[in-house]
Amino acid sequence: MESSVDTSRCPGFRCEKRLILSQVAIITKPGNTPSAHYAEVLSGWLKNRGVDSVREEINENIDMVIVLGGDGTLLHIADQAAHHGIPVLGINFGNLGFLSDITEEEAFTALERVLNGEIIIENRQMLACRLITAEGESEVCHCLNDIVIAKNVLARLLTLATTADGKLLNTYRADGLIISTPSGSTAWNLSAGGPLVYPGLATTVITPICPFMLSSRPIILPAAKRLHITLKADIERDAAQVIMDGRARMEISNGDTLEICTASQPLQLVVTSTRDWFSILRSKLHWGEGREK
Repeated sequence: MESSVDTSRCPGFRCEKRLILSQVAIITKPGNTPSAHYAEVLSGWLKNRGVDSVREEINENIDMVIVLGGDGTLLHIADQAAHHGIPVLGINFGNLGFLSDITEEEAFTALERVLNGEIIIENRQMLACRLITAEGESEVCHCLNDIVIAKNVLARLLTLATTADGKLLNTYRADGLIISTPSGSTAWNLSAGGPLVYPGLATTVITPICPFMLSSRPIILPAAKRLHITLKADIERDAAQVIMDGRARMEISNGDTLEICTASQPLQLVVTSTRDWFSILRSKLHWGEGREK
């Protein structure tokens, strides 16, 4: 499993890019009627400007992906978009998101800027992982936010021996372990007491879930570190779930090892609004509210 990403302090995190749009993909939130109706309006608006569109599919001929939904909808297509090197624009149909930060009211103004070339791309770090068992290796999976090893409902505490570049980091005794990108630091990692990390930094965050020892604390590592996490179950049949960007992807059993590294391809996130990461933090986390005037 190879990683060729530049893991220095992300000088290319933000870059200007001019997109020539001939065909875009429109992805809607599953089962959401407003976003489906909006997609029809958007398709006509794009057609009037000489841009074709396809619905609910991504292929190598697409110039940009437009996601109509929240952060969860964007997360579900992030691996496909990154694989093809296609920029993604998120339009939020709900509460303001960390990834989909453009509101429905701002959408057409933002798209005009895209058509005029007035855009900035944020290269968001992604993770790659595979499961190594006695029978062999799984296919490599990719995610944008996080990889979570979580115990089954009735399982005991997990024992997870974790190495970084072959050197023992810790043997965690916990309900689970979160391996997060900077983008994912505001997700499950934050709920588990992990740190907020600016998305332009090239780092990987490891955060234990309800650790048995209070000395087991979150740690921030360089993104170049390659992790190996081995489940050492007290009982042979004990197993745990591997959840990637909120979706259960595989099961890890006693003696199995999960290998994790920074993916070679980042997600290209289109930024067109004046709203920055700090203003989103203040809005989502209600920073500054209740202060004395």
